[in-house]
Amino acid sequence: MENILKELKFDEKGLIPAVVQDAATKEVLMVAYMNAETLKMTLETRKATFFSRSRNEVWVKGETSGNYMNVSEIRVDCDGDCLVVLASPDGPACHTGNRSCFFRRIDGDKLTEDKSRAGLSDILRREFATILDRKTNPEEGSYTNYLFDKGEDKILKKVGEEAAEVVIAGKNRDKNEIKYETADLLYHLAVMLADNGMSWEDIFEEMERRA
Repeated sequence: MENILKELKFDEKGLIPAVVQDAATKEVLMVAYMNAETLKMTLETRKATFFSRSRNEVWVKGETSGNYMNVSEIRVDCDGDCLVVLASPDGPACHTGNRSCFFRRIDGDKLTEDKSRAGLSDILRREFATILDRKTNPEEGSYTNYLFDKGEDKILKKVGEEAAEVVIAGKNRDKNEIKYETADLLYHLAVMLADNGMSWEDIFEEMERRA
């Protein structure tokens, strides 16, 4: 590891920029900084770990939100002064709930949110992040917490019921009903995934494998 560190050009504060990229889609998710310590930690734990310049401390991405960045590879540019971290995200990279921190574009003299990049996977990830938050920080009156409290049998029963509702909606050929019931099914599937310690990333990975 020491030989690798000698190849890198850290700045005067001992930091090097790290661009985090989705390992599957190659979308740029965020930019942060690493020092020698957090680079070592990232390689050892495979959880993206950075050094916060504003808080002046080490932070593991996702440690509080559950939105970890599971690192598969780290690349170094030709000058050795920048890193690219290839990772599979467990949830949104941005604190705003957006999949990527780069959800805005320069549009003339203003910044415009690029909704064209917020597809189905982004919506599912944001909903899943909320479900994980409810699991970690229960809220009184939360339906999600009600399901977790009732346990596996109740969650699976709801998945089955919602799947049946989707079938009925499809049979009725009612577009509004199909939209409503499918959204319900996806939500309950997300709760089931969380209850099994999984996420949509596991499903997306399997879909990519099939593709």
